[in-house]
Amino acid sequence: MSTDRHPVRIAVDTMGGDHAPSELVQGALLAAQEGGVQLLLVGEPAALQKELAGQDLSRWPVRVVPSEGVIREDEPPTVALRQKPRASVFVAAQLVKMGQADAFVSMGSTGAAMASAVFSLGLLEGVERPTVGGAFLGLAPTTVILDLGTNVDCRPAQLLSFGVIGTVMAQTFANIANPRVALLSVGAEESKGNRQVKETHELFRASSLNFVGNVEGHDLLENRADVVICDGFVGNVIMKLCEGLGAAISRKVAEQLGGRLPRQVVDELAGEIYQLTNLVEYNGGGPLLGVKGVAIVGHGRSRAPAVKNAINLARRAVESGFVPLLQKRLLALQRASSAS
Repeated sequence: MSTDRHPVRIAVDTMGGDHAPSELVQGALLAAQEGGVQLLLVGEPAALQKELAGQDLSRWPVRVVPSEGVIREDEPPTVALRQKPRASVFVAAQLVKMGQADAFVSMGSTGAAMASAVFSLGLLEGVERPTVGGAFLGLAPTTVILDLGTNVDCRPAQLLSFGVIGTVMAQTFANIANPRVALLSVGAEESKGNRQVKETHELFRASSLNFVGNVEGHDLLENRADVVICDGFVGNVIMKLCEGLGAAISRKVAEQLGGRLPRQVVDELAGEIYQLTNLVEYNGGGPLLGVKGVAIVGHGRSRAPAVKNAINLARRAVESGFVPLLQKRLLALQRASSAS
């Protein structure tokens, strides 16, 4: 999609997330100040008017789009969408469907964002289920990992489609021409792994992907592959372990070095450790992959800087033509599979 004639239009679900709507609004205004975007703040008018009081919106391309209600994390997404058809995340997705926005961003329920995107935008041809993934370790900032929790049970064919999606992500966002793709397993040998991994290994080896075999958990930090594929159960456990471990280590460092080094030095070191192990929170989120449009899903605990980063990620995804490129690669994979 060309963005030469106008800024990228991004709908922001301001009611989703632990710190909504204040941090969502602040993050949106930070993104607006940097330019390149036109923001549609989707939320309950009274709440947004309170947050925007005193702001001169004439300075930035920002407008409010009314919604009613929010879908909580503990609500079944499909049921909630029927009961709350004017919920903020669904309204944001509908704006993309109607061509009034180029992308939407939500820090609320991942399930609700996914259901809204699938219902409003539909799935790309060749995709059975959408997925969420990307880089989550600052020590390996260009290593794309899929799935990170969306699909806890996957068939080998679905994991192969994740390999294609990850390849396009690495090409688009990390500028890697021919990304190395690997399967996450309990051993590097081809014979290692459960039935799912062994069957998927055969599919990857026969595909046109730049498949380099299996990698183990410690290889995620060793630059052995640019794209690492696993099911969402494994991916989510790894991501949350790394995030929790990073938070615990940063607290331990602050505790052990407090009083021995200047407070500023201790805080900077602890903060850097936290950021390196909680990259998704710092970046604001990642794209919902496999839908016919750009949707960015973020951490519920995101603050304004992370919200701004998520909006900028949405802008880059639109400007790069990520979704059309992904559809092209998926169709090519289908043709190659049919021919073989």
